[in-house]
Amino acid sequence: MQATPIYELSQKYADNRVFIKRDDLVPFSFGGNKARKARLFYQDIIQKNIDVIVTYGSSKSNHCRIISNMAAAMGLECHIISSQENYEECANSKMISSFGAQIETCPVHEVSRVIDETLDALKKEGKHPYFIMGGGHGNFGTAAYVTAYQEILRYEKEEHRIFDYIFFASGTGTTQAGLVCGKLIEQMDPLNKEYCRGKIIGISISREKGKGYDIVKNSIKDYLKEQTLSVEEVISDELIFIDDYRRGGYGIHDQHVSDLIDQVMCQEGIPMDKTYVGKAFCGMQDYLNEHAIKDSNVLFIHTGGTPLYFD
Repeated sequence: MQATPIYELSQKYADNRVFIKRDDLVPFSFGGNKARKARLFYQDIIQKNIDVIVTYGSSKSNHCRIISNMAAAMGLECHIISSQENYEECANSKMISSFGAQIETCPVHEVSRVIDETLDALKKEGKHPYFIMGGGHGNFGTAAYVTAYQEILRYEKEEHRIFDYIFFASGTGTTQAGLVCGKLIEQMDPLNKEYCRGKIIGISISREKGKGYDIVKNSIKDYLKEQTLSVEEVISDELIFIDDYRRGGYGIHDQHVSDLIDQVMCQEGIPMDKTYVGKAFCGMQDYLNEHAIKDSNVLFIHTGGTPLYFD
């Protein structure tokens, strides 16, 4: 896959030069971080005798949209398990249905049981199911953003520009885990040290810090263990998980978020949604203001979710 573009926004935000990495332009199903991750799942699936994919996510889930689209494109059956508490019809849920996925809703505390029962039932039917954790969680998801960090590093070298901060929406955790792992791995090369200096800051769109931080940290440790690398002692220095801008939790936003989304669309022509990217972009601006950060080179990663812009 070609690197997604990085360019500077026309306006300053909180008196900083802000650049954007357009992962929403990954060329599949409206792009985004879930499309970047899905490429690795696709490569794994085609090497196995798989005829059905099972995954979990809310009705707003970009992950479920991407996976159901991928399954349809591969001619595979797809089952989506979704919690009743978060279920509402939206652009993503309509697309998931249009791809022919079978959606089963249940109370959130029963999700694990329903997943297990679905997988068991499919196996009893003689099928060969492939389970993907919600959000593409796991080492494939982390690996996708190790690659993204390498793309950022290559841009810094080619453009002779070092980012002081890298922001993005942090949800299920592997986007942040991959970026941190990418930085830790690239720092091992002495030739990269002058570039690998930017602080990687995940803006939580859902989880509180206690749970969210640990999930990201465990994802980092799992990936580094798989790569037989040991840099655990510096993980805490590189892992910055901010939950101050959750605005009440998943799928909840305020007028501040809506206004900034409208501003970015009018000034930059870039759509951002209220659940993920727009909420994180707003959190980034608030963070820069509250920490009196000025005159810095800031990179924001647009992780997709364009269909939700129209909700």
